[in-house]
Amino acid sequence: MRPILECQQLTKKYGNFFALSNLNIALDRGQIIGLLGPNGSGKTTLIKLINGLLVPSEGHIMINGMAPGVESKRIVSYLPDRNYLNSSMRVEELLSFYVDFYDNFSMERASKMLDALEIDRRARLHTLSKGTAEKVQLILVMSRDAELYVLDEPIGGVDPAARDYILQTILTNYSENASVLISTHLIAEIENVLDRVIFLQNGQISLNATVDEIRTEYGKSVDTLFREVFRC
Repeated sequence: MRPILECQQLTKKYGNFFALSNLNIALDRGQIIGLLGPNGSGKTTLIKLINGLLVPSEGHIMINGMAPGVESKRIVSYLPDRNYLNSSMRVEELLSFYVDFYDNFSMERASKMLDALEIDRRARLHTLSKGTAEKVQLILVMSRDAELYVLDEPIGGVDPAARDYILQTILTNYSENASVLISTHLIAEIENVLDRVIFLQNGQISLNATVDEIRTEYGKSVDTLFREVFRC
């Protein structure tokens, strides 16, 4: 089975500035991968390239063997780091919108998660707290039967009490043929759910290893190694 994500000599530049430079990655299915790096390392650029929001300057990026486009968006479920939904809509209207727009959206799965978090379907998005609105967005994204989930800061604005539930939601709502790519600064909070990590620095990969390899080779947690590499 071919990798879900392949990048070959992937480069994105703006004038003389290289946001990404000659990136080579092949990510297999059935993994939760942490995309980690300081601000300006190229994480957002890579995420936007995966979702077809940017076009490479050089090189190639493939999603299940396809260049990002209409067909790849059918199998990629993307959670941006900012609210992208119409805040005047009710939660139940957002559910209906997703059912109509995505043929792989599971209303049953979404309903179970909304009930577990006691979120009122009749509430308009703008009346919810920032953390609850972000939970709604994550529920919508994880209720699709996608092959690649791309989550940009999925727990950044969520209260600590809900983080465990959200991480468990991520763990239990993707199949063995899918992968989850998570970009976050809260490494310690998500480390236990990660299979692999990619460190990005100045638009290049400085580390691509499994969590077990890091613990065996370096004798450290991912969070500790990250802080040492990037002097956090």
